[in-house]
Amino acid sequence: MKALRNVARGFYRNKAFLLMVLPGAVWFLLFSYLPMVGTVVAFKQYRFHRDGFWASIVNSKWLGLNNFEFLFTTNDAFVITRNTILYNAVFIVSGLVVSVMMAVILSEIANKKLAKLYQTGMFLPHFLSWIIVSYFAFSFLSVDKGVLNRIIAFFGGEAVPWYSDTTYWPYILVAMNLWKTVGYSSVIYLAAIVGIDRSYYEAAMIDGANKWQQVRNITLPMIRPLIVVLTLLAIGRIFYADFGLFYQVPRNSGSLYPVTNVIDTYVFRGLKVSGEIGMTTAAGLYQSLVGFILVLTSNYVVRKIDKDQALF
Repeated sequence: MKALRNVARGFYRNKAFLLMVLPGAVWFLLFSYLPMVGTVVAFKQYRFHRDGFWASIVNSKWLGLNNFEFLFTTNDAFVITRNTILYNAVFIVSGLVVSVMMAVILSEIANKKLAKLYQTGMFLPHFLSWIIVSYFAFSFLSVDKGVLNRIIAFFGGEAVPWYSDTTYWPYILVAMNLWKTVGYSSVIYLAAIVGIDRSYYEAAMIDGANKWQQVRNITLPMIRPLIVVLTLLAIGRIFYADFGLFYQVPRNSGSLYPVTNVIDTYVFRGLKVSGEIGMTTAAGLYQSLVGFILVLTSNYVVRKIDKDQALF
């Protein structure tokens, strides 16, 4: 009883903070924890039942691990796994480098109104749908009316069949991902940089440190904990791909599947053909488990190197 009274007293003492946390807690409960019950569908041949979702789960046939086979036994298993991991690895590294670089540059702009203008321009692509972005890309890459092919033709070159030639798409996808995500990521790092005590920089300038030395010895070490946390979280989603980027931007071109087909697009196309919800649930569960293991492993490595920099 004493323990319960202490808990109740703690709740009463922190009621204002708990009320602030309540909307987020309810959101996670409804959209993150309760849906975990539905992961059992990954092991069943899900068939809709007239009495609703729970009746459908109960009455569906148990398949065990059969739903996972379509990810690993197909001829495309290696391609989609390779594409998903390699693209995300490049996205993590390039996104980190460019985002930190842009944040440092923005923090060094003396004219704050101009800095806000640049920041807004970089942040805007984050709010655009990949469908809209795909049409922007098509206006540049269209074979007959695209801007790039018209420029090439103006200089006497031959038009490039962008949507059937796999040569350029790894670079196009990386560039499109950076264009859309760097603005948002750089704002996070910029907020951390702005919070650094300016007296460090003043002391460094008195000692004769130039801008690069200030960035290397003050800015980067001070934001390193944030870099580690965001990188660990990104590693946890390395088996997830941005569906819009890999499906909408290449316009679902079959000729580009060897370089644009990832786990998410493969599962979506499989669902369209077979309609097996259990297979898509199995793919999602597989991605989540692998991501969970990768986060734990990465965090363990970070703790071994520097315990204070670890996520938990």
